[in-house]
Amino acid sequence: MEQTGEKDQPGDVFELESDRMLEIHVNGRVWTKLGAAIAYRGDLKFIREGMMEGGLGKMLKRAVTGEVTPLAKVEGQGRLYVADEGKHITILRLAGETINVSGNDLLAFEDTVSYDITMIRKIAGMMAGGLFSVKLTGAGLVALTSHGRPLTLRVTNEDPVSTDPNATVAWSGNLQPELKTDISFKTFLGRGGGETFQMRFRGDGFVVVQPYEEVPRVASSSGGGG
Repeated sequence: MEQTGEKDQPGDVFELESDRMLEIHVNGRVWTKLGAAIAYRGDLKFIREGMMEGGLGKMLKRAVTGEVTPLAKVEGQGRLYVADEGKHITILRLAGETINVSGNDLLAFEDTVSYDITMIRKIAGMMAGGLFSVKLTGAGLVALTSHGRPLTLRVTNEDPVSTDPNATVAWSGNLQPELKTDISFKTFLGRGGGETFQMRFRGDGFVVVQPYEEVPRVASSSGGGG
């Protein structure tokens, strides 16, 4: 019990209970991936994000992306424990900057952080559900998930980075990835038929990758907020 007991360490709103479980001190409102809650204490209310949340623009984007990663608002006072299929969790602190997170890999963020859904137009329709990300901006904590420990790669104009879209977790907000088909890259990976796309990052920033190729899954329209 001592090894697995909860760690009562007052401090930030987000605290890692382990590298695969996040404790959130809720005092008002936070946002989490729908279905990520595994336990909680206190008086908390779970509200699935409405289709019209954020206005018409976000509604149209949800329709295009198939609502791959619906969100839940968690309101009230208490402690919330969240996880996502045993994936590794990384906490980032935004201080006014912007970060793009792959739709599958966003676990939670503070209410002080605003979000928008972004599509990479060149690839929309070429992959199941398209390729989309969530753009997060503001000041506050953000929790990302990855299969295994992620790697952050520095990007410059002189030294661009190319990644597999299904292994790409996040990238800095000032970078605009280019997409291209690369048959030799597919052959190197030992895959079968079908086109393989690369994301190519050039500029001044960073990109985060995971040691796993995560195929996006389109969520069903049913389900509750917990």
